[in-house]
Amino acid sequence: MTHRCHIDVGLADTQGVERMKTRKLIVMVTMLAAMAAGPALAQSADGPALRAGAAKVDITPAPNELPKTYEGVHDPIYARAIVVQNGTTGAALITVDVGGISNESWQSLSQRIEKELGIPALNVLITATHTHSSPRRPGGGDLDEKIFQAAKLAKESARPATIGYGTGVSYININRNIIDPKTRGWWEGPNYDGPSDKTVSVVTFKGTDGQPIAVYYNYAMHAVIMGQLDQVSGDVPGAASRYIEDSFDDKIVALWSTGAAGDQNPIYFQQTYDLREIRIKDYAKRGEDISNAMPPGGQGLNKQDPTVKRLMNQQKQMSASMGQFLGEEVLRVMRGIERESPTAGIFAAQKTVTCPGRERTNKGRGGIAGTYIDGPDVSMHLSLLILDDIAIGAVNGEVFNLIAQRFKRESPMARSMMVTVTNGRSTTGYIPNDAAFGYQVFEVLSSRLKPGCAETAIVDGLLDLIDQAKPQ
Repeated sequence: MTHRCHIDVGLADTQGVERMKTRKLIVMVTMLAAMAAGPALAQSADGPALRAGAAKVDITPAPNELPKTYEGVHDPIYARAIVVQNGTTGAALITVDVGGISNESWQSLSQRIEKELGIPALNVLITATHTHSSPRRPGGGDLDEKIFQAAKLAKESARPATIGYGTGVSYININRNIIDPKTRGWWEGPNYDGPSDKTVSVVTFKGTDGQPIAVYYNYAMHAVIMGQLDQVSGDVPGAASRYIEDSFDDKIVALWSTGAAGDQNPIYFQQTYDLREIRIKDYAKRGEDISNAMPPGGQGLNKQDPTVKRLMNQQKQMSASMGQFLGEEVLRVMRGIERESPTAGIFAAQKTVTCPGRERTNKGRGGIAGTYIDGPDVSMHLSLLILDDIAIGAVNGEVFNLIAQRFKRESPMARSMMVTVTNGRSTTGYIPNDAAFGYQVFEVLSSRLKPGCAETAIVDGLLDLIDQAKPQ
């Protein structure tokens, strides 16, 4: 069966392979010609000087603001921002320690940043770390104000700067969809052979005096270690950023950006699986079967039980350890970056792609076939920001890892990364790659997307935006 797949208002091109070859050739020739002529995506050294500033604002809820299900604060959470300017235009990179950014908050914040800070709304990326330990709060109000203040303070602190780029690897993530060795059905667990990009992409901003201003790093992993503790936490992204910042005596701001983590968990996640088994048995004693479900947070756990206490303490240790491991790799990459440009072109563009939707008619977290009826079309918002010769492609949903790998492989720009849960929240649910629609796992079962559209719509959509690149 074939499905329609809309990009903006037009149908997706069916001659994808030839189109991709042409696209790459055109963009490569254009870039080579521009480099020979002078200013391009990487501008000449005598162009307008780059300026960069960074700031972070504490967004930790006060005790009286915590939902009844939360038992306190394990570690503070923040809104962090980097603002860059090149004499012609500017851009803002913002990361917030929350589960997601609503469409209303993204739009109002982007427009306010444009109106009050002079940074075009198209040039703003607002990313959630997707921590599962941040209370859901309605859009607007105090949280949005604090996010804006982070951007405002970042702009006010801007000074002449350089931009650099490097990549490393970290092995703390893993594909989380397996064939259970006992049931021989699909379930959740560490799939050591499954697709999993270990790349850590790192963008640095330094003052012309050589002192670091900020670092923007990208990694694909769900922030779910601390989710069952029912305490506020930035999880691994927060731990990594705090570790990096502490390494520079808090004279730097470190922004995590969420990679394509739709099917990626922390590699060491056993405590969560053990706690789930305890919950399943406890619920069964009360006559309720949750073996194919997942109650939110730590609901139903006896946190006074010695075994539960031990497992939860191990989760706290694991979050701190993984944050340190990832932070150390970011620091290693930073030390190795040699090419740092004092100028940078800035380009941004956005578009919406639409795919056929479906609605699920049965229940079950995994290991069963899903049944569906046709549903309304669903859309995904794509954003592109190019700084110097670094392409940041963003999607407003939870994307499977192979889609990002395909985007990086097909991108004509060698320095490309994919950032997800950025600039609002899609109505798709998870966004599996085409092949993953055969998996009977919760991400695929719950997805509102029909198979055969989203992967190409996202990749081609971002590549089309790169084709339009006209740096300012």
